[in-house]
Formats: sequence, C-alpha cells, structure tokens
Amino acid sequence: MDVRLAELCPKGVDVYFDNVGGPITDAVFKSINVRARIVVCGQISQYNADKPPTGPRLLGHLIVKQAKAEGFLVFQYSSRYGEGLKLLANGFRAGKLKYREQVIDGIENAPRAFIGMLQGENIGKQLVRVAQQ
Repeated sequence: MDVRLAELCPKGVDVYFDNVGGPITDAVFKSINVRARIVVCGQISQYNADKPPTGPRLLGHLIVKQAKAEGFLVFQYSSRYGEGLKLLANGFRAGKLKYREQVIDGIENAPRAFIGMLQGENIGKQLVRVAQQ
C-alpha cells in the first residue's frame, strides 16, 4: 500500500480526509508533508472489530511533520447545508466534482452489498437499486 500511495502522491500528502482508519491511514501518516491537515470523520475499518486495535498508531508523524488532526462531524455545519448543497451542485454541473459509485441491483442483494462495502470490495459509494425508474 505504501508503494501505491507513493505513486499516486509523489509529493506527499497535504490533506487527508479519513473515513477508514486502519492500514490505509497508517500508510498516509507515513507520507504526510510538513503542516499537513488530517480530518478524522470515520473509522469504518474498526466498526466491526471484536476488540479495538492497539493504538494510537503513528501519531509521532504528527509531531515530526508539525501536522494537525481534528475530528469532523457533518452535523456541526447543519446551518450551512443549503450553501454546501448549492456549491456542490454547481461544481458537479461544471464537471469539477468527480465521484465514484458502485450500484448493485435488487433489494435481495442489499446484505451482500453491505458486507462487501465493509470488506472494502467497492470503490466510492455503494448503492442498492431497488427498482428501475
């Protein structure tokens, strides 16, 4: 994973929005730049752990790189929801906002899609289509 990250981010990482935790975050911590910013929003790699992993991990990189890590809850910004929606919609229409999603058909496949999402089998947003329009 470290090699792939170095290929994708040859100049290091300035900003990391962490929704995953675990080995992916460990790899990013090793690649952060001086004054990097890390936003911790989720830790899905640990949600189903029988016992919490040993930690905290690799926090020494924050010291050496003089970086900052801060928790993020979207509800902190609920008063700005309309403003954000407008900004994102304009960016999407202008082709500036890129996203990935994986769609699986049929409500009967929802459990498989959910388990696959927790195991990292999808890229981007995992959706279940329950009916064609």
